[in-house]
Amino acid sequence: MANNVYTVRQVNTYIKNMFTQDFMLNRIYVKGEVSNCKYHTSGHIYFSLKDESGTIACVMFAGQRGGLSFRMKEGQQVIVLGAVSVYERNGSYQLYAREIRLDGEGALYERFQALKRELEEMGMFAEEYKQPIPKMAMRVGVVTAPTGAAVRDIMNISARRNPYVQLILYPAQVQGEGAKESIVRGIRMLEETGVDVIIAGRGGGSIEDLWAFNEEEVARAIFACSVPVISAVGHETDTTIADYAADLRAPTPSAAAELAVWDYAQFAEYMRGGRQRIDRLMAQKLEWNRMKAKELQVRLSYLHPEMKLRDRRNQAVEMGDKLERLMEFRLQSEKHRLAVLVERLKGLSPLEKLSRGYAFLERETGLGRRAVRSVKQVQKGDVLSVYLADGRIQAEVTGIREEGYE
Repeated sequence: MANNVYTVRQVNTYIKNMFTQDFMLNRIYVKGEVSNCKYHTSGHIYFSLKDESGTIACVMFAGQRGGLSFRMKEGQQVIVLGAVSVYERNGSYQLYAREIRLDGEGALYERFQALKRELEEMGMFAEEYKQPIPKMAMRVGVVTAPTGAAVRDIMNISARRNPYVQLILYPAQVQGEGAKESIVRGIRMLEETGVDVIIAGRGGGSIEDLWAFNEEEVARAIFACSVPVISAVGHETDTTIADYAADLRAPTPSAAAELAVWDYAQFAEYMRGGRQRIDRLMAQKLEWNRMKAKELQVRLSYLHPEMKLRDRRNQAVEMGDKLERLMEFRLQSEKHRLAVLVERLKGLSPLEKLSRGYAFLERETGLGRRAVRSVKQVQKGDVLSVYLADGRIQAEVTGIREEGYE
């Protein structure tokens, strides 16, 4: 019998596993009236759901609060989406809520999901059709109610970020009968006006309050608009069809103004920084050009025609001196050679020989005068011209005698 005894923990764990394995209990919608609702300091919400037959304990942890778009209070009729599980410490089961909406929103929520699927299948939410938001829009169109927090937030943030940006408001009806037509007219009129970007939105509210931004006509007008559209509907937890169709979704109207209106102070600071960078680069460039000019000036002083003429003049003077030295040397050499030749010529000159006592003989013939080099060339009775160093003698041959000389 002892083998069939279990601890409390084992029993609670077993029961919890049974709940966990039940598919239906892991995702279940429960409808009831809110009672004993307490917002804990940790951010968790503890409450009960009741109807005429009984109650069930519920908890929504702080991390799931994104699935709640209103503040819960006693007596509200709500529909809670969550999972049923066992709290092992006390063995009680409770509903762990992930989403909570007011009862009566169910039909609207189903319509929302159906239209979202249809438009998504048509490609109206595709990223490739999203237009970029201009970085420096000067005219911003706003489609929202003329009164209320949304328009005031947009105006205040726009004035703070950039007072030079023009806001053009289309006072649209954003709730109730005729709201969707009013929003569509506002988008089309601002598009024709030629604004740079359009903000379409309103403050937060229930799904009924926001329903105009879930209409297909509004989504199609946003998709067809040639001007980029920023949706700004409700608070961060509110999501509408317009958010999916828009070129950019802002969680709040204030955030939309931050995205649409560029910060003039930041731009001015950027321009000051750019001017400083340009001034610094210009100073560096000027200093570089100044150094380059000095370098070129030095080079020009070497390449200047006057400098070249001076160099050529100096070279000409040097060449003239060199040529003069060469000519002097050549003259001396030639003088020396000429003296040598003169001396040699003197040794060969007939006058030199005549001055030593020798004579030069010529004989008159019928063909003219002929030099006499041998006694055989003359005959007795021939008239000879005898040339001496200081004159000529006419002589007649009176006798001839041949002699040999060694």
